[in-house]
Parts: sequence; C-alpha cells; structure tokens
Amino acid sequence: MEFIHKYETTIRLGVFLGSFCLLAFLEWLNPRRLLTQKKIGRWLNNFSLVVLGAIAIRLIFPVAAVGTAYLIQQNHFGLIHYFDPPYWLAVVVSIALLDLSVYFQHVIFHIMPILWRFHRVHHSDLDCDVSTGIRFHPIEIILSMVIKIVFIIMLGVPVLAVIIFEVVLNLMSMFTHSNIRINKRLDSVLRWFLVTPDMHRIHHSARENETNSNFCFHLSIWDRLFGTYLEEPRNGHDKMVIGLDQFRESKWQNLSGLLYLPFTSHIGGYAVNYRDTINADELELARELAIKNREKAELASELASYIEAIGKHALVSITDRNGKIIEVNDKFCEVSGY
Repeated sequence: MEFIHKYETTIRLGVFLGSFCLLAFLEWLNPRRLLTQKKIGRWLNNFSLVVLGAIAIRLIFPVAAVGTAYLIQQNHFGLIHYFDPPYWLAVVVSIALLDLSVYFQHVIFHIMPILWRFHRVHHSDLDCDVSTGIRFHPIEIILSMVIKIVFIIMLGVPVLAVIIFEVVLNLMSMFTHSNIRINKRLDSVLRWFLVTPDMHRIHHSARENETNSNFCFHLSIWDRLFGTYLEEPRNGHDKMVIGLDQFRESKWQNLSGLLYLPFTSHIGGYAVNYRDTINADELELARELAIKNREKAELASELASYIEAIGKHALVSITDRNGKIIEVNDKFCEVSGY
C-alpha cells in the first residue's frame, strides 16, 4: 500500500506508456478498420493536446485527484466515511461510483452546448485509434478534474481507489478507442461487463443517434441501465463514418485548429435530444423532409417577391390561344385605360 502511494506518479506513467505501446502494436498487427488519415500527424496533435492538458493541471491545481483524496482521508470527510464500511468494500464501491460519475459527466458534456463545444474536439477525430483516447481539449481536461475532485470530496473516496481508478481510466480510454480487431463472440461476452472497442467506436459515428449512444468508459452496465446502449451502427463498423461533419476540413485537424475549435460559431446540427436508437431512420427522413419544405417555402417567398415587383413595374397581359386577353395586371389597366 505504501509503495503504491509513494510511486503513484511513476506507476501511472509506466502503465500509460506501456499500454499505449502495446495497444499501438496490436492495432498494427490486426487492425479493425482502415484508417483514413495519416497516423504521424494525428498522433502528434493528440499527444500535444494531452501534454498541454497535463501542464495546465499542474499549474492550476495545487493538489489533483490523489492529493484531494489524501486530505479527505486524513480528515475522515465524505459520505463513505459516514457509513464506515470495511476498507476493501469502500475501495470497490468508490471505484464503481467514480465510474458512474464519469458516465454522467460524459452525458452532460453532450447535453450542454457550452460543454459540448470543448468535448467535440475529441469527437472531431476522423479516425478512431489508441491516440483518440488521449485527444481532449486542455480546458475539458481541467473541467473534468474539477468534477472529479468534487465527487471525491462528496464521497470521501479512499486514496487507493483514486489511484486504481486513475490508472484504469487511462488504460480503458486508450483500449476502448483502439483500432483492435476482437473476435465477435468474445466481444459480445466482454461487453456485458466491460466497454469494448467495437462498442465505444459507435459513439464516434458521424450519425447523431449513434454519437449519443454508448457513453460508458469502463463498466458497460450504465449504458444498459440508463437506456443509452446501442449494439451495432446502422452501416456496420467498416462503412461507418467517424467524426463530425462540420469539422472535416484539414484546418480543424491540426493543433491550432483543435485548440481554437471550441470557440467557433459552428454549434448547430447537433443535439442529444435527437437520440433515438429505434426510429433513427424515421427521424432522419423527417429532418430531410423539414429541410426540403423549408427550401420550398423560401423559393415560394422569393417567387412571390418577383411577381410583386413585376406587377408594379411592368405591363402584364395573359391571352388565350386565339389571342383574346383574359387577364391583366393593375399596371396594364393604369397605362392602357381599359
């Protein structure tokens, strides 16, 4: 226990680097999908974001998640200390509750427009691989740390639980975003308990109802329990388009573009309220019909304006096949006297 506390930073960094290298090797060995972008540029941008986020955390927070847990544990503060369960039970329950808090945090980042602005940096990746698991805007990393610290204080999470959770969070974030091919039968069994890459990849689909599904990071039970689970994407994993339609240009796929992306005006075209895993096709058809009707209304309004302008400034007469005038406008009567 003392060893884990003492070398917490070294353990986390070692697990992070070791897991990244292992998952990157497995992706290269047996990829699930063909990537559409060059790896070097994407990986450089994604690593730059996580480094900037880590620097921001060090500069802003005198104590981060583990440091907060130390202070809470010393002062016996929080909900768990109130019930005083056995230490091992407190650790297990704390990890599960922290995982649930991450699920709700993730959902909230999709619901609130101001939070979605920062989270869409993560979703703007046009491919999904191990590096996508670390692609978060520095401000989102700061906001996530604030939320995590609040939950740790409220619950009174033990230090060991925070350390285990932080290590597993980094590991699972990279694993669930990885481009690893897993046997379909094994995947179907694993996802009853854990989030698998095929399960989470749906969350990065460009289709809104698919993006608003499968929010879990570790335990898959929360998606099933709260009705946000989607088993398969409509077009299958191989043909599924990944990313956000409004940020597919190259200017949004470099470091400067990713840092500026939350502050652009492109906020339309996305809302968690559109999520419907059953009637997705009907919703899409209804939206397409609404767009067509709006375009027709705009054309009709424009045509009416043209007709009104012609009526005021031109002589208009309509004849039948024999040349007999059957209809005229007011301007014609005014000028001709008939």
